[in-house]
Amino acid sequence: MMDSTDLLKSPGYVVVEGPIGVGKTTLARRLAASYSCHLLLEETENNPFLERFYRLPRQFALPTQLYFLFHRVRLLERLRQPDMFNPRQVADFMLGKDAIFARLTLDNDELRLYNQVYNSLALEVPVPDLVIYLQAPAEVLFERIRQRKNSFEQGLGKRYLERLIEAYSRVFLHYDETSLLMLNAEDVDFARSDDDLRSLLEHISSIGPGRHFFNPLSN
Repeated sequence: MMDSTDLLKSPGYVVVEGPIGVGKTTLARRLAASYSCHLLLEETENNPFLERFYRLPRQFALPTQLYFLFHRVRLLERLRQPDMFNPRQVADFMLGKDAIFARLTLDNDELRLYNQVYNSLALEVPVPDLVIYLQAPAEVLFERIRQRKNSFEQGLGKRYLERLIEAYSRVFLHYDETSLLMLNAEDVDFARSDDDLRSLLEHISSIGPGRHFFNPLSN
C-alpha cells in the first residue's frame, strides 16, 4: 500500500490496456490496491460467445464483438452516475479497444453494422488521467496464455497475437487523448514482484501530460 503522501501524487482515473496475455488485469488489481480506489474490470470470461469465437472465429466474430460492446458500455455508463464516479478509479479496459478487435475480426459488412451500433451507443465517458499501455512480444504473450491454462484461449495462434499487437501499436502510435505511459512488460512480474510495482508507482507519480516510456529494467 502507498502512504498518504504518495497517494496524493497518484492519477485520478487510470486505464491499463494491452493485448491478451500481457498482464493488464493483474496490474490493474495491484494499482487499485496500492491507490485504495475502485477497480473496474470487464470480466471477459462472462462473454457466452467467446469460447465459440476461439473455435470458429468467422462464425462467431460479430456476436462476440457486440456482446463486448454492450458490456463495456454498461460498465462505463455506471461511471457517469454522480454517486458512482469516484475520481480515483483503475480499469483494465478502455472503450476504444472495441474498434481494435472489430477491425481485426469482422468482415466489411459486419464492420459497417458494428459501427452503426457503436455510433448509436456513443456516450460521453470519463476521460482517463492516464492510460498505461503494456507491450510484450507475441512469444511472451503465447507463453503466458499457455501457463494460465484457460481452455478456450489455448487455440490462439502466434499469428493472431502478432496481428493483435500490430493493431494495438497502430492505435497507440497516434493516441493523444490523455497522458500515455508505454510500458515494456516483457520481463516484469507485477503479480509477484513488489519491486517491479514500486518502481512503476514511483514513475507514475513523476510523469505529467503527454507520451511517456518506461522500461523497468533500465531503472
